[in-house]
Amino acid sequence: MNIREKILVIEDEKSIAQFIAAVLDGQGYETIQARTGAEGLSMISSHCPDLVILDLGLPDMDGLDILRQLRSWSSLPVVVVSARSHERDKVTALDQGA
Repeated sequence: MNIREKILVIEDEKSIAQFIAAVLDGQGYETIQARTGAEGLSMISSHCPDLVILDLGLPDMDGLDILRQLRSWSSLPVVVVSARSHERDKVTALDQGA
């Protein structure tokens, strides 16, 4: 039995999420997707991914809020992807454990 590492992609732009998932699937990872922050937080606890790829600009909540909530109970690795250009957002994400 081949156990693949599971990656949760939390991204509201369907085309971007599908592209990321396709690349990861092609590299042998199992991917699951969430379109909102609430859905992503729920999937973290129910699917126990090995890694989260997190967009900061989600329709229902800020990705930094998701990261803060996650860090209150988990050290799960998080990679942040974002179109935001402010250095402050990137530094905040890194300071919070991304």
